[in-house]
Amino acid sequence: MTAALVSSPRVAVANASPSVGTRVLAEEVAVALSYDGASHAVMMASPSDLEDFALGFSLSEGIVTAPGAITDTEIVERGDLGIEVRMRLAEAAGATLLRRRRMMAGPVGCGLCGIESLREATRPADRVTAPLRLRPGAVSAAMRALEAEQVLNRDARALHAAAFWTLADGLVAIREDVGRHNALDKLAGALARARVDGGTGVVVLTSRVSVEMVQKAARIGAPVLAAVSAPTALAIRTADACGITLVALVRGDGFEVFSHPTRVVGG
Repeated sequence: MTAALVSSPRVAVANASPSVGTRVLAEEVAVALSYDGASHAVMMASPSDLEDFALGFSLSEGIVTAPGAITDTEIVERGDLGIEVRMRLAEAAGATLLRRRRMMAGPVGCGLCGIESLREATRPADRVTAPLRLRPGAVSAAMRALEAEQVLNRDARALHAAAFWTLADGLVAIREDVGRHNALDKLAGALARARVDGGTGVVVLTSRVSVEMVQKAARIGAPVLAAVSAPTALAIRTADACGITLVALVRGDGFEVFSHPTRVVGG
């Protein structure tokens, strides 16, 4: 079974001095939930307690009203694609879900099988080749600039932020939202509307870094993604594959670099 925690090499930077080491990270995988042979949803999740996850999702989504309505649960690993959780429903629950699907699908129902859904969720990120180079102090400066301008969260204390920072102009744009994905989507829209070249700067986040955040940053074209919290192992693999320098745990003057460190620490 896929481990929930993994160890990753990283370069830690403190007072502009890099050191090589490792960090324990949470794993993140695509989990496809299917009912009676039909894929229903793909979630990015930790690969632990998946039967509990499948039941809780089914109850919260109203697919079943009691645990007994799921008559069988099978967990199938699909290698690098992720994991399928196959559930069988009691007759009444299955009929109700089928009617619900028909109402939702309309004339363009999808009908993806589980393995096709997993491929979509773990699609490769856009390749980033921008040759940006930063001194270590620039990363910390970008995070400080974001924190100073997170106006909504100053009052609510419950919002994430995503910002874009460049050497030439400092903080170019910042967007806030209760959802970290939403904040980054808002930032991408703002940059596109202003026709800002994503290759010129750093995307800065107040959240942890999951694979979706890397994929979104790659779509922007940002060569450096910096975040206040830790990344997942899949986020690191994705950043490494698409050419993004992933900087995380940016606190004060220190941070850790998990992929393509030469943009920040030289070498």
